[in-house]
Amino acid sequence: MSKDIEVGGEIEKDYQDPPPAPFIDSKELGKWSLYRAVIVEFIATLLFLYIAVLTMIGYKIQIAADACGGVGILGIAWAFGGMIFVFVYCTAGISGGHINPAVTFGLLLARKVTLARAILYIMAQCLGAICGCGLAKAFQTSYYDRFGGGANGLSEGYGIGTGLAAEIIGTFVLVYAVFSSTDPKRNARESYVPVLAPLPIGFAVFMVHLATIPVTGTGINPARSFGAAVIFGKAWHNHWIFWVGPLIGALIAMLYHEFILKAGVIKALGSYKSFY
Repeated sequence: MSKDIEVGGEIEKDYQDPPPAPFIDSKELGKWSLYRAVIVEFIATLLFLYIAVLTMIGYKIQIAADACGGVGILGIAWAFGGMIFVFVYCTAGISGGHINPAVTFGLLLARKVTLARAILYIMAQCLGAICGCGLAKAFQTSYYDRFGGGANGLSEGYGIGTGLAAEIIGTFVLVYAVFSSTDPKRNARESYVPVLAPLPIGFAVFMVHLATIPVTGTGINPARSFGAAVIFGKAWHNHWIFWVGPLIGALIAMLYHEFILKAGVIKALGSYKSFY
């Protein structure tokens, strides 16, 4: 395993942080690689929602016939976490495997992607989610509306504050897992990390679903919530929670990773003092 190397009394890194992405890069708009990545985000989000929503509806069909039947909350959580693992693994080399506007937002704030890429990704993710839920409805027309269409909403007995907190904390866990598993320092020092990066991300989604399905149905992905609400058409009450919560959670995760764990605050203060 590589380590920091001391040269002339100073510590040198054995890895290189990628340079910050420019906030606006007009040249990027003329590259096919950008639009290829956008298409990949669209398809991945479409298939993710298609499988996940069908799993939720299938479970409700089963328990309607047999209270002890179906895959249960555990199975639903596995469907969401497993599909994220699969699609992050498949798409990471092309688009980065975001499949979630909150992840894209966090990476934009950390200057890992440009503004244009972030906007196109979020549009593709939302459109993919709508198409995925629409496809699920086409396959389960008679049950889709009857069993809620996989839409998010506050469960009975939970207030807005609780639901918002659940979405913030859940998204923090997910985005923190994304930042940590893709950290260039870890990639340089632990050769297995790039291969296994989708695993902790998928497990983060799985564990958060186990904890918050009873509260909000688990959003932590604004595109997932938006797509289901559009196709179901009856889940707009308190829908803002499933945008505001994940975006705040992503912001906190970015600040924690970039300024606390990577000592961004200390480095900034050091540069400020050395300037004066």
